[in-house]
Amino acid sequence: MGNAECEQADFSYDVAQDSAGLPARVAIFADRQITRRVIADDLAGAGFRTLDGGEITVLLDGPITMLGDVVMVDCPVVDGAALAALARLDMRAARAGAQLIVSTSLEALDDVFAALDQSNPQILVQPSRAERVVAVGRVLGHVSQARVREMTEEDRLKLLRLSQQVEAIAQELDRISGDEAEPKRLSEFKQEWRGPQDISPPLGKPLGRTANHPLPDPRLVRRIIANRQARARFFDSELFADPAWDMLLDLTAAHAEHQRVSVTSLCIAAGVPATTALRWVKQMVESGIFERIADASDKRRAFIALSDRTVDAMGRYFAAIENPLAAAA
Repeated sequence: MGNAECEQADFSYDVAQDSAGLPARVAIFADRQITRRVIADDLAGAGFRTLDGGEITVLLDGPITMLGDVVMVDCPVVDGAALAALARLDMRAARAGAQLIVSTSLEALDDVFAALDQSNPQILVQPSRAERVVAVGRVLGHVSQARVREMTEEDRLKLLRLSQQVEAIAQELDRISGDEAEPKRLSEFKQEWRGPQDISPPLGKPLGRTANHPLPDPRLVRRIIANRQARARFFDSELFADPAWDMLLDLTAAHAEHQRVSVTSLCIAAGVPATTALRWVKQMVESGIFERIADASDKRRAFIALSDRTVDAMGRYFAAIENPLAAAA
């Protein structure tokens, strides 16, 4: 297993910590042993200790508690057993306050997203080796915040150096992994990812209207979205990357069209890599701009919608710019 310190999971809540109070272990679950070994080697190179959790379905065997502060799961393909294991892990992580990182594929994203509704996980879509390391580095900072008052100045310096090392190692991993197959891009997926039209709004929530200001004709919003996307034909798309606004526009149009929007469809609308889009979705949900809506008829599905106050804000926004838009038309 190379230079990784990788131990067999014993499913006990034994969170050993180093002298700096940093998370001692990252528990790794993946169906392929080679995947667990690669992840363990990469994390060991970044200064993390790892623990081999085994295959994902191990999470279904017997009573378990959390395995340390960070749990990483690689789940590119899902079936009923895998989804049940993720749902159980999600519940345990939420109860224990553990940080959960799950990598998956675009094809499985909607199922994985729906299964993880309690632990506020980081979801990575077809990540590179570097992205996995960076994800652990991010949650390292989050976990360490709770212990920061107990850390000495020397401990804080260790944490800073480790954070700097993570980025450097991530860049090197990207360089040596350059010959790997190019992952599938969001642009290759069509609007079939959008949920079917549903005149009955989820959870009895009214669609297509606001408390004070009506939303514009969705065709207008779709035209604005198309115009924004057209810029990529003439300029580098990263110059105009604005995923929050692009997702807001997409959800506004869908709201007026009485359509439900899956998380995969919303990632496509964001116009940025799926993992980046998911971080934005997470932040927008946490801030109350978006809402996560469970499918009442199928617990395996979940959708993203505008919150009531956001619908009203978008209605007021379009009312404020109505005259300039009419003139331009």
